[in-house]
Amino acid sequence: MANIASAIKRARQAEKRRQRNSYHRTTMRTYIKKVRKALDSGDVAGAQAALTSAVAVIDKTSSRGVIHRNTAARRISRLVQAVQKAAAPETAA
Repeated sequence: MANIASAIKRARQAEKRRQRNSYHRTTMRTYIKKVRKALDSGDVAGAQAALTSAVAVIDKTSSRGVIHRNTAARRISRLVQAVQKAAAPETAA
């Protein structure tokens, strides 16, 4: 443990940030899982609704600096592609 006051404060701040970041990361993963779960069950409408929420949460997580903006873009892109792929046979049929 640190002995200097500024180092003690930095350790406190780092712990707060770690917990906050962990909360946002976990929430983001939950929203991504909701989209994946809807896709796995074949619920395209539910997946599209969940996708809207997930994109907003991923963007917020990125803007807070919890994840890198390119990581956010990649995750959003892959989710959108998956939902579009699931919706494609529905429109073609």
